[in-house]
Amino acid sequence: MPLTTGALARRLGVSPTTLRSWDRRYGIGPAVRADGRHRRWTPEDVAVLEAMCRLTSSGVPPAEAARAAKEATGSPVRGAGVAVRPDGGRARGGSRAAGALPLGDVRQECRGLARAAVRLDAPAVEEQLALSVERYGVAVAWQEVMVPTLHAVGRKWESSGDRYVEVEHLLSWHVSTTLRRYTPPPERRTDVSPAGPVVLACVPGEQHTLPIEALNAGLAEVGLPTRMFGAAVPAEALTAAVRRLGPSAVVLWAQARSTASLALARHVADTRWGVKGARRQPLVVLGGPGWSGSSARGMTRPTTLDEAVEILTGAHGAEASGERP
Repeated sequence: MPLTTGALARRLGVSPTTLRSWDRRYGIGPAVRADGRHRRWTPEDVAVLEAMCRLTSSGVPPAEAARAAKEATGSPVRGAGVAVRPDGGRARGGSRAAGALPLGDVRQECRGLARAAVRLDAPAVEEQLALSVERYGVAVAWQEVMVPTLHAVGRKWESSGDRYVEVEHLLSWHVSTTLRRYTPPPERRTDVSPAGPVVLACVPGEQHTLPIEALNAGLAEVGLPTRMFGAAVPAEALTAAVRRLGPSAVVLWAQARSTASLALARHVADTRWGVKGARRQPLVVLGGPGWSGSSARGMTRPTTLDEAVEILTGAHGAEASGERP
């Protein structure tokens, strides 16, 4: 049964705009147009586009990928140019194209997201990310779609001599944009609650904010108040904020061991506020691989976003009920 452009775009993990562009530029269009206007894609059309997606995701330029996709599926070929094998390699005399991202055993959404990112197809990246959050929620979309794809891009960058840097930057930007878009705005509370918000901050010198952006979105999703301070928060500023806010918990993110400071974590944990006889202090939660090792023993260190949300929800609830000192 012929597919509409929207249905085919969702199946392939690309945007409808990309399909229309390929039709216009490279002649990869539908065999049937209902009423002469609306595109309807047959199984033969789909086979050509699937080959096109495989080739472009492996680094073959779109024009060459279109020609090779038509040749591989027996579709008519118009124009002349460099011959490309269906596996993504150029004919003898040319250089072999870069391989696809090493994703492994992941959700299908990761493959669509990776293809869009490698093509630098920003509309398709946005669409794939939005669909994942809407379908699975923030926690699952982060852990099972965004993180595997980000890691695959990072591995490709490391093994390709600084290639794919632009892919990582584009993907990271749109992941951040999606997380913020799906973070409910803070609510003004008219009731007076003893439980302060959850403070999220990167330690001094740490610039990797995506994980705590995901945690911020996950906490907002379950209704916990937060204060996000972002990258590289100076120790003095962090301590001042803790004293002013009286948070139920403080999350400190460190991507690298060189930025993780156990002394800072203990200092924040020992920070107290309130009247004499009823002074309180926050639960400190350590996030990120920088805290790995024996030095972080005895501190709360969740390993997944779900676990972090559960711990922080419990800490906030305990303080609200007066169970924590």
